[in-house]
Amino acid sequence: MIFLKNKGFVSFLFGALIGAVNGLLGAGGGMLTVPILKKMGMPQKSAHKNAVAVILPITAISATLYLLGGRVRLLDAVPFIPLGLVGAALGTVIIKKISPILLKKIFALFMIWAGVRSFF
Repeated sequence: MIFLKNKGFVSFLFGALIGAVNGLLGAGGGMLTVPILKKMGMPQKSAHKNAVAVILPITAISATLYLLGGRVRLLDAVPFIPLGLVGAALGTVIIKKISPILLKKIFALFMIWAGVRSFF
């Protein structure tokens, strides 16, 4: 494919797209990041791990801008943070133990579920 010849420029464009989607839709940028990283030749598990590393700072910046702009209240998010942290820790343990094929299927099911929920 032609876009693989210039990964730096393509990475820049995809980074901008992922940041924009994340800022508009929340963590939706992660759903774009994994397939893009895989398309660029990254193995399944590495794509998931790197997607988290990419989305973390993007989400932090988006959240900060929304908080500073007065568009969201931190108190609304506080109830979700403790179990979200537990879930993140569990996810890092589980990803080491499951096969890339199973991970791919779980990710596909999640994307379908998210798409159906977004549609309705």
